[in-house]
Amino acid sequence: MTSKGLVIFLDSGDTLVDEASQEFDDRGIVTRAELYPGAAEALIALHREGFTVCMVVDGEAESFKNVYTAHGLYDVPDGWVISEIVGEQKPHKSMFLTAFEKLGLTEKDKRRVVMVGNNLKKDIAGANRLGLTSVWMDWSPRYFHTYEEADWEPDYIIRSPSELLPLMLTLEEKL
Repeated sequence: MTSKGLVIFLDSGDTLVDEASQEFDDRGIVTRAELYPGAAEALIALHREGFTVCMVVDGEAESFKNVYTAHGLYDVPDGWVISEIVGEQKPHKSMFLTAFEKLGLTEKDKRRVVMVGNNLKKDIAGANRLGLTSVWMDWSPRYFHTYEEADWEPDYIIRSPSELLPLMLTLEEKL
């Protein structure tokens, strides 16, 4: 397997994990949650194809460990950037810059970084403000579906995890 040039920053909640299925303990930590159909397969396929994947997520580290470990996926991504640890949430640039640092990326690598997420205000605006390629996973009814700000408009739109790998392969070819 050869390593791809494209680097994928990937959101979790309502991108891969169905937030409606989350169960919490008395501390507000997610103890379990279901993945959207095809989400596990998409994450594994990205890994198998040689893409570098970093989860860039808002929430508590323990919640992500619980959910992704239960599905056998916690060690699939190449890194985790979690708002609880960073001290900011998306769209704050520190979330994305921490992922750059964790993966050893520099300013010149921005052209090959793609942020995939479900939230226009957080994932898409954060990526666009930093000059990254943005991909909106448009299927959750819980978040914005209209571009209220100019920087909320994504570069690409997908509607299911099964569309993730084909789009990433197409973007890889354009590099």
